[in-house]
Amino acid sequence: MDYRPLARTGVKVSKWCLGTMTFGAAGGTDADIVDRLVGQSIEHGINFIDTADAYGGGESESLLGAALAGRRNQIVLATKFHMPTGPGINDGGNSRRHIMLAVEASLRRLETDWIDLYQVHRPDPSCAIEETLGALTDLVRQGKVRFVGTSAFPAEQLVEAQWVAERDGLARPVSEQPPYSLFTRAIEAAVLPTCARHSLAVLAWSPLNGGWLTGKYRDGSLPEGSRAAKRSVTVRFFAPGAESDRKATLVEEIAGVADDLGCSLTQLALAWVDAHPAITSTIIGPRTEEQLEDLWGATDLRLGDDVLDRLDAIAVPGRDINPADVGYLEPSLFFSNLRRRPT
Repeated sequence: MDYRPLARTGVKVSKWCLGTMTFGAAGGTDADIVDRLVGQSIEHGINFIDTADAYGGGESESLLGAALAGRRNQIVLATKFHMPTGPGINDGGNSRRHIMLAVEASLRRLETDWIDLYQVHRPDPSCAIEETLGALTDLVRQGKVRFVGTSAFPAEQLVEAQWVAERDGLARPVSEQPPYSLFTRAIEAAVLPTCARHSLAVLAWSPLNGGWLTGKYRDGSLPEGSRAAKRSVTVRFFAPGAESDRKATLVEEIAGVADDLGCSLTQLALAWVDAHPAITSTIIGPRTEEQLEDLWGATDLRLGDDVLDRLDAIAVPGRDINPADVGYLEPSLFFSNLRRRPT
């Protein structure tokens, strides 16, 4: 297992990060399966695990906390806040009020006294970044959080957060967690160069594009028991239309490359993400031990320039097949009143 610096923190994290969005009833993984997945991941050298308070309504954090009993100090533990965690109007977002409540709830569920990396799950246009970073700085000073990061932030907001942190003497975000796969490459245009410029660690999520790059949806069907069939993966990945048709076509071409290399489509997709020099760690999200076993085949897979050139010819650099696959889009693209001067 390769280990890489988490930005300039001095902490080293494994190049694979165990993602836990499937932990719990939504993903069909009970406590026994979670315990085995966590144990096998640690045995294979993974020391980095990512979760969020919104996954399974908190169930993911609870199952992970139980599985980490006696193992906590071996793991760099990351979680996130922002998504609604209750029915109240303030039960979400990036305000100081919500952050202070959310972190205590996460600490209880995770059965730990501290969180290594506490991440802002999404931007919040209603909240000043000064407010968010101020609250996170207090958590760092209290010892409840070691480092802070972001997820799905556009390049301009990454820069703003760095500038505000330096101006006001606040905790500087050390990482960004964007979606990145052969089908979601738009971050290559601005987000990845910005992360490199500001020495931000990059934690890539959805490297398999919701399962498309496992090959399980090649015939257009949703196999029984799959996350797509259960609708536990965001439906946007599988919305009918030209984008999904395009994905189905490209999967066949990418699978041909994998066949030539003698590896699985999944292994090729993961090795491709890891080939980008800006990527610190790639988040994998197995639901079963069999899926996890297949992923290990990508650990030592290195793609040469000839293979990367072939894949660039199939999936164009800097472009998303379906723009809706990304985690965050500017609200004014959806709400016309935000882009029209009042009359």
